[in-house]
Amino acid sequence: MKKIIYPLLIAIAGVCTTSASAQFFHQPDESNLDGKRAPLNVRSAQHPRLLPDNRMEFKVKAPDAKKVQIDLGKKYDLTRNADGEWTGTTEPLTPGFHYYFLIIDGVQVADPASESFYGCSMNTSGVEIPYPEGDNRFYVADVPHGDIRMKRFYSTTSGDWRRAYIYCPPGYDESGEKYPVLYLQHGGGEDERGWATQGLTDVIMDNLIAQGKATPMIIVMADGNTPDFEKELLNDIIPMTEKNFRVKPGRENRALAGLSMGGIQTLNTGIPNLDKFAYLGVFSSGWFANPNPFGVNMDSEKYYDMLKANKDSYNDGLKVFWLSMGGKEDIAYENCRVMRDRFDKIGIKYDYFETPGGHTWPVWRESLYNFAPLIFK
Repeated sequence: MKKIIYPLLIAIAGVCTTSASAQFFHQPDESNLDGKRAPLNVRSAQHPRLLPDNRMEFKVKAPDAKKVQIDLGKKYDLTRNADGEWTGTTEPLTPGFHYYFLIIDGVQVADPASESFYGCSMNTSGVEIPYPEGDNRFYVADVPHGDIRMKRFYSTTSGDWRRAYIYCPPGYDESGEKYPVLYLQHGGGEDERGWATQGLTDVIMDNLIAQGKATPMIIVMADGNTPDFEKELLNDIIPMTEKNFRVKPGRENRALAGLSMGGIQTLNTGIPNLDKFAYLGVFSSGWFANPNPFGVNMDSEKYYDMLKANKDSYNDGLKVFWLSMGGKEDIAYENCRVMRDRFDKIGIKYDYFETPGGHTWPVWRESLYNFAPLIFK
């Protein structure tokens, strides 16, 4: 039996290895193409291509399609050639990471030429537009590097196994020291991978720590898609972190922050648990100013009542209460504006940071870059 199966396995393995090797080592000729292949393309894919002025050129092979578009927040119609290839070029895009989709005959799909990222509640594609020359905050540098680890844990709250990504700063394994912890949450339609991949958390923190701008810290990036985030964070995620990692105890060594949905989770968890967190960061978020469009029961008034009843405790107890927004084009801008007005009337102290870019990852990277140096000082 072995004499029959073993050669067959070798033959199959040889076919797979040969095919993979051909793709791995193949270097297509780019001399006749404009720009350069996008950094998030899958191996050997020459499109999409990044043009010198930060426009993106797309080419999609779909000979049987009737209509093909690229959706980058704005939809771009592609044009078909005689070979069944659909091509088109976008306007200049802002620096940083952007989700995009192919729309083929009305069906929204990920581009097989791009790496996939979980966002917008599906696997979607991404493009990375370069930052201006000299802006190296979001690039891997020749500095000591930490790492991101994946940890599975059982959640008594949701009754199943969950997963978190944990950033450990440079030198964590050798130092023997204990570290403060930032619990950092993703947005709606994303999961625990968002900050670790789209957000470049380790790159941002490595660079900040190397420059002495941020305190070395552990960052826990958990899945916020749970029936009761507050309960799961307090009863499952924090105990898991403090059991498995060298963590400094106490509220003064604990921060909570998040973007969009994660920002609301930060508010809804941080406000009632002032004894647990000394630092809060709310990125592109705020309690809904108008009736909740998602149909989720959210009684924000009870949190305003807590703030009114204990204004001095919050002002003294929150060492940093930091809000950020991606300009007026941010879809959460009005929610945040109304919330800030309410805070002002109550007398709650906070810091506000605004940067252009809308409700996008470039804004949230910028938010983490500016928030992290403020905490654990």
